[in-house]
Amino acid sequence: MRGRTALLVLPGLAVLLIGFLIPSVAMLFAPPGVSPSEVFERLGRMLTDPYDQAIVMRTLGLGLIVTVICIGLGYPIAYLLSRSTSRWAGVLLALAIFPLLLSSVVRTFGWLVVLGSQGAIPQLLLRLGLVDTAPQLLYTPLAIVLGLTQIFLPLAVVASYSALAQVDAGLDEAARGLGASRTRTFWAVVVPLSGPGVVVAATLVFAGAVTAYTTPYLLGGSRQRMLSTQLYTYSSTTIDWAAASATALIMTVLVFTVSGLSALAARRGATS
Repeated sequence: MRGRTALLVLPGLAVLLIGFLIPSVAMLFAPPGVSPSEVFERLGRMLTDPYDQAIVMRTLGLGLIVTVICIGLGYPIAYLLSRSTSRWAGVLLALAIFPLLLSSVVRTFGWLVVLGSQGAIPQLLLRLGLVDTAPQLLYTPLAIVLGLTQIFLPLAVVASYSALAQVDAGLDEAARGLGASRTRTFWAVVVPLSGPGVVVAATLVFAGAVTAYTTPYLLGGSRQRMLSTQLYTYSSTTIDWAAASATALIMTVLVFTVSGLSALAARRGATS
């Protein structure tokens, strides 16, 4: 039986190795015409350059902010949907995840219309008399956060819903039957049991936010560069493969570090 299982797994492992792992390692450490030593030399220069440090910190900070907002908004929505007995619960869940079916480019262009100097939000602030001139909301960290939150909030809802749906609703009733309030039941029963799934949701959102390109490029422009837009510049404009690989390496380390810390936190939460 084990031999048959191994045979079933081998094709997938071969595709993963040939189609993903080998190209990824080559991109990170040995891009065209560049040696690994040049990549690490460029990496060292980037980590000590204030300009590149600012880009790294901006990417990390905005990624964490988007993750917190998406989980903070998505988890309550997923909880209500997972505990709802209404016949419309499935429809509401479908509406919550419907944006995933739309292109991120289309959704991002919507923010260009809303946040532009002639857009809905600046004009509303102007007509309410809150500002003297229409504020420039585009090409700011706020614009990037809003755009990325819209992009990844449905993903947070889906992942959180999957985790919450596995928590038996009967446990809620049992806890309340023993005298626990709804609030205490939520924090003492539901959150710990769904915690590992929520950690996965947070990791997916963070990885997507850190590596997203279209939204930071359109809403942040050249004023608010992130690692993804800087990587595109190095690989397509300046054709600096060493810098591109170093940037990709930083992005990879960020994602794996946060993923590892999230997994460790989830494991400790599950054993406590």
